[in-house]
Amino acid sequence: MNFKHRDVISIKDFTKEEIEYILEYTKRMIPYATGEKHTTLLKQQILATLFFEPSTRTRLSFESAMHRLGGNVIGFAEPSGTSQKKGESLADTIRMADSYSDAIVIRHPQEGAARLAAEFSEAPIVNAGDGAGQHPTQCLLDLFTIQTEKKNIKGKNVILLGDLKYGRTVHSLAYALALFKANLTFVSPETLKMPKEVIQECKEFGVEPVSTTNLEKAIKEADVLYATRIQKERFPDAEEYNRVVGSYKVSTALLQQAKEDLIVMHPLPRVVEIDPDVDKTNHAVYFTQAFNGLPVRMALLSLILGGKT
Repeated sequence: MNFKHRDVISIKDFTKEEIEYILEYTKRMIPYATGEKHTTLLKQQILATLFFEPSTRTRLSFESAMHRLGGNVIGFAEPSGTSQKKGESLADTIRMADSYSDAIVIRHPQEGAARLAAEFSEAPIVNAGDGAGQHPTQCLLDLFTIQTEKKNIKGKNVILLGDLKYGRTVHSLAYALALFKANLTFVSPETLKMPKEVIQECKEFGVEPVSTTNLEKAIKEADVLYATRIQKERFPDAEEYNRVVGSYKVSTALLQQAKEDLIVMHPLPRVVEIDPDVDKTNHAVYFTQAFNGLPVRMALLSLILGGKT
C-alpha cells in the first residue's frame, strides 16, 4: 500500500484494509519504541509540531516518535509565542512550516483546521485533534490497544462513556469500531449524547448502537469500557458543564459488576471519571494505551515519509 506523502486528517480517509496494514506495521515498531532497537530510518527529515491547544501525550509521543526514527523536530506548544499573536493567519503559519519541514502535525481548537492546513501545505499534514472534530492517530492507537488486549475487535462489546457530544476521540473511534463490526453502547448524560450523524454512520456499517444513561447495567456485558472526561473547554456554557461534570465515575466497586477480563481505556488526561484505585486492577490499560501512541505514530510517520524497515 502507498501511504507516501498522504495527509492524515480523518480516520474516514482510510479503508479498513489500510487501517489493518497500519496496525500490523505498528507491531514492527514496538522494539524501536522501547529503545531495544535503533534506527535512522528518517535521518535528516524534519517534523514540525504546531500545537495551538495544550497537549502532553500526543505532542510528546509525536516528537519521541520522530527522534526514535532518527529524525528531527521543530515547532511550538504555545501559540502565544508565535506570530499568531501578531495576527498572522493559519494559512500563512502553515506555509512557513511547510517551507521548513517534511511533515506537519497540527492541533487546533477549530474543527476543520487540519483540512484547511492541508490546502496550504505541500508537506503531509497530520491532524492531532481539531476542536470537537477528529483525532485520527488517537483512534489508531485505541484500535491497536483493543486488538492487542482482546485479540480481535469484531464482535466485542464496547462502551463509550462520558462526553460523547464534544469528544473528538469518541467520534473517530465510534466510526472505526463500527467499521470493524464491534457492538457499541453509548453511555452519557442526556445533554452529551453521541451526535446523530455519528450514529447514522455506524448504522451504515450494519451496527446498531445502544444509547443509555445507565452505566451499571451496560457494564455487565462489556469487553471494553472506554471512558472520557467531561471537557470543560468545549462547553459554550459554564452552567451546562457544572450540571454534568462528575456524572459517571469508574470505581473498583463498579468493576465488581463487570467481566473479569474487561479492559478500561481512557485517552487521558483524566480528572474525576476514573478512581485512582482502578490503576491497581487488571482492568486498567490506559497507561499501556498511552504508550501505544508511540509505536503507532512511528509507524504512521515512517509510512507517510517513505521510510522502509
